Amino acid sequence: METRTEIAPTTAFADTKPHYELLDGLRGAVALMVVWYHIFEGFAFAGGGAIETFNHGHIGVDFFFMLSGFVISYAYDDRWQANGKKHLGTTAFFRRRLIRLHPMLIMGAIIGLTAFLIQGGVKWDESETAVAWSLVALICTVLFIPAYHGASYEIRGNGEMFPLNGPSWSLFFEYIGNIIYALAIRRMSNKTLCAFTLITGILWGWFFITDMSGYDMLGVGWALDRTNFIGGLLRMTFPFSVGMLIARNFKPVKVPGIFWISIAALFALFSVPYIPSDVLPYNGISLNSIYEMLCVICAFPLIVWLAASGSNNGNISRRICTFFGDISYPLYIVHYPIMYLFYAWLIKNKLYTLSETWPVVISVMTLSVLIAYTCLKIYDEPVRRWLTKRFINKS
Repeated sequence: METRTEIAPTTAFADTKPHYELLDGLRGAVALMVVWYHIFEGFAFAGGGAIETFNHGHIGVDFFFMLSGFVISYAYDDRWQANGKKHLGTTAFFRRRLIRLHPMLIMGAIIGLTAFLIQGGVKWDESETAVAWSLVALICTVLFIPAYHGASYEIRGNGEMFPLNGPSWSLFFEYIGNIIYALAIRRMSNKTLCAFTLITGILWGWFFITDMSGYDMLGVGWALDRTNFIGGLLRMTFPFSVGMLIARNFKPVKVPGIFWISIAALFALFSVPYIPSDVLPYNGISLNSIYEMLCVICAFPLIVWLAASGSNNGNISRRICTFFGDISYPLYIVHYPIMYLFYAWLIKNKLYTLSETWPVVISVMTLSVLIAYTCLKIYDEPVRRWLTKRFINKS
């Protein structure tokens, strides 16, 4: 999940390019939608059924992958040329990405461990987990070592790659995307990148249309098994490369009010009811996945292109976009430990609907934003400033 430009860039790399404020704001808005989706995921868990409302919010992650491709291509493609101070080496690129992403990943793991212990240190089947294995899970998350299903440090017992903080799976593939970009994709010409995107798109399409995961949606990648790894890799690579193509071929197309139009469009797309496949006369085709794929192929590139073309005309809009952009990554990476507690409360009290729980839902949403903003200001920004001064500006 790409985030706002690194804090305190070196003089040699100081941005002279225009900053896409609306994309920052849109990223934060989608992060809030992902939190909203997880609220309804909790109702589904508690009720033992499918998500009945806001069914497609999980493809906000696919939107993040596309934004990552756009922003990384825009920010770094022209910094690799060996022309003095503008030369960017592979090691320097990785160092920058680690400084940008890893501090909050660590904080998300710490908050996840805290939430797990508050919950009683038990798995979903209510069997106890030794504190020692919880600490091992923390260390593995900090070192970004995923858990395989059944491992002793897979402490929640539901197969998550990072059981202290489930959404870290997408950062796992984000890191892979950064590695592929630095070692290979950035070197591709536009023509080669188009061919690469087409090939990955065909594989991506085949995987989800035929429902190889069995999930009947794009929501794959969160576990460390063959299906989730292949699906997660395709799920990251295709929209990431599409985002790069948009950045390389971008020409502004002005649309008034595009920020609010984009938010409304995304919310509407995510709110479409589940689309069953049993209306087809044959099995093996996932209509629900096809709908989500159309969102990724058609709607997301258009929204990214138009939002990148827009600009803020007022202080209020600019402040909203700045705030949303600032909290987007912290909110995404710290909210799920709160969800674990929320889910446990729903299951214990057999609560399945928003009408029964709306005061708690508002509290969960508010608390998630407050924790994200607090972590940003008192931890993430200061730590990144120090690391940037120590490992980037010094070099």
